[in-house]
Amino acid sequence: MNIKQKLWMSIVTAMLGISLISSGTYSYFNDTEESMNTFATGLLDLGINKTSIIEIENLVPGDTINGHFRLTNDGTIDMKEVILHSDYEVVDKGENNKGEDLADYITVEYLHRVNGKEVVIFKKKLSEMKNDSIPVLEQFPIDSDAEKFSVRFSFIDNKKNQNHFQGDYIRLQWSFEAMQRDGKPNFQ
Repeated sequence: MNIKQKLWMSIVTAMLGISLISSGTYSYFNDTEESMNTFATGLLDLGINKTSIIEIENLVPGDTINGHFRLTNDGTIDMKEVILHSDYEVVDKGENNKGEDLADYITVEYLHRVNGKEVVIFKKKLSEMKNDSIPVLEQFPIDSDAEKFSVRFSFIDNKKNQNHFQGDYIRLQWSFEAMQRDGKPNFQ
């Protein structure tokens, strides 16, 4: 073997020796733990015990009709408030109403029954409620009892001829909208 080959062989042998020595003495301790996390949103679910609160037939001026219903928090989060939205359509079946709105002659008294007593939330003409948002309940926590409400509809007798309303009817739609509680900056 010539000198170059001997030199190469010495370098390769030295490198092989160094790698065996370093890998044989290199070791460490290690430990790993895992954490699984879940982020689930709450459920906002307002319940009502009736699909139709009241159905009135053969109403005449001066009549008052009462309806009763309950709202429940069937969800998993607290409700900040419940808002009532009203819309209606007058169906004119008889004489021309001469520009008068039958809903101007219907008063609505909305009552919340608390501890056996009725508290008036509002009293308005039905026409004043159209496309209006009216808060009817504040702070409705989960697992709370059903909230009981009554509503009184009265056909106002203006002591004048109201014959042009005969045969007419109103299609009233009430929508109850629940609003979630405010977010918490340090929710736990």
